[in-house]
Amino acid sequence: MKHLLSLLFVLLVGLTSFSQNSKIEIPKNWHTQNQDSTGIYGISLDKAYGFINSKKIKSKQVVVAVIDSGIDTLHEDLKSVLWTNPKEIPNNGIDDDKNGYIDDVHGWNFLGGKDGRNVKKDSYEAARVFNKLKLKFDNLTVDESKLSETEKNEWTIFKKTKQRLVGDINPDEIAFIKKLMPVFLKGDSVITKDLGKKEYNCTDLDKYVTSNADAKKTKMFLLQLCKGNGTDDITNNQIIDEFDGQIRKSESAEHAPEEYRKLIVQDDESNINDRNYGNNDLMASNPFHGTHCAGIIAAVRNNKIGMDGIADNVKIMMVRAVPDGDEHDKDIALAIRYAVDNGAQVISMSFGKEFSPEKQWVDDAVQYAEKKGVLLVHAAGNDGKNVDTTDNFPSPIYKNSNKKATNWITVGASGDPSNGGIAANFSNYGKKEVDIFAPGVQIYSTMPGGDKYGVASGTSMACPVVAGTAALIMSYYPTLSAQQVKYVIEKSAQQITENVKQPGSDENVPFNELSKSGGLLNAYSAIQLASSLKGERKVVNEKLPKPTIKKSSKQ
Repeated sequence: MKHLLSLLFVLLVGLTSFSQNSKIEIPKNWHTQNQDSTGIYGISLDKAYGFINSKKIKSKQVVVAVIDSGIDTLHEDLKSVLWTNPKEIPNNGIDDDKNGYIDDVHGWNFLGGKDGRNVKKDSYEAARVFNKLKLKFDNLTVDESKLSETEKNEWTIFKKTKQRLVGDINPDEIAFIKKLMPVFLKGDSVITKDLGKKEYNCTDLDKYVTSNADAKKTKMFLLQLCKGNGTDDITNNQIIDEFDGQIRKSESAEHAPEEYRKLIVQDDESNINDRNYGNNDLMASNPFHGTHCAGIIAAVRNNKIGMDGIADNVKIMMVRAVPDGDEHDKDIALAIRYAVDNGAQVISMSFGKEFSPEKQWVDDAVQYAEKKGVLLVHAAGNDGKNVDTTDNFPSPIYKNSNKKATNWITVGASGDPSNGGIAANFSNYGKKEVDIFAPGVQIYSTMPGGDKYGVASGTSMACPVVAGTAALIMSYYPTLSAQQVKYVIEKSAQQITENVKQPGSDENVPFNELSKSGGLLNAYSAIQLASSLKGERKVVNEKLPKPTIKKSSKQ
């Protein structure tokens, strides 16, 4: 059971099991610690600020766009650091800056409808692609020699999606979930009534006493799950959503997935130039993930509440494009363009999927960001796989040229020897495709609720650690280009000489075989190196052309 539940929840928020036999107590802000003075494998953030202060240099504000699930715009540690569109008058129902998005005061929601509804859950890309192609290929004897180049590509994708939806699904695990879910829901209905809240976690259940048999079972299940994952912050709604998602995924091989997005957003998803859709509801109904990531980057520093973000002069632009399920290529492409057009210098992207049917649209957006000098930071993923040989999208390799974006950093998740191991066992890795590892185990940050905080694990958390560090560097050394900041972060990585367990296995390997830089993020070394470089930042002011693709290549 532990294996199944770790598998389920690492996909949702990056929570996974790890050793609880700590030799030293790990502080809440362990990811910022300095190894030399504490023995903890953090990023030496205090030393970085010490270096900055010794130079007596002033900072320049940096805008970081977080493409994610949404954000708690009222959170005590975030509301003052939200980016505000200077050209938009709040809540007047008018597109004041004429960018196509009405009242986009703090960002935009590409998963919203004009009627105020929002997409919460969605299908998986493998299911969407498979069900489009199976009408063409399923139950047919295919002679590959007679296929056109386009058909060969479609046939290859069809076989991969079919394997993912049919060959890789464990019927016993799905049967277990289907049996467990109704029992969990019965107890959940009792607990929510008793506690007077729709969402609760293990902390809420710790002192909860009930005589109801169903509620006892639900309580025990959730407490065991929290214990196995080393956190008290897993909630009832996260379990319900993930169970529902796994069932939907298993059924998608037989039935086309429901078009959740289409019913609400109502754009022409086959047309990348149909851009003016969505709404300005950034909180929507599932802002946990985005709130947690935003806090890691920018929670107000030194205000003596909650926790401190990494960067001290930064504004967060939230672009909502990630549902409970797989994101759509069109939404990601337009989210990147929105962020670039509105002044973001760093874009943090803690999401990913195995298939990208409209990768060219995303590639166009990445190239747009590259020409505009914007740095993209992306989570490597939580499958314990080698992404040198396994697809993980979006990716920096351009589809039509096989060239690689120069403004892109892919981040794996690290821990501490006493806190999940130096290489987190869930993290994806790759000597060619993962650039650096950064703290991603039990990261303490902001959570929805106005004044709530808690821990989560995953490359989703490691990504904003790097994005925040990049923003810090750009803030104090604003003449550096995106490519120079990428160079600084990777070149200054702390080298690990010992062997570690390869994520997803028990094999011991040199840590430097897991990423291009072979090391861990170190903010102090990075800021030192940044100070020695001469700036080369060039801002392209001319209007770049729109993508030439008018219609989707889907059939």
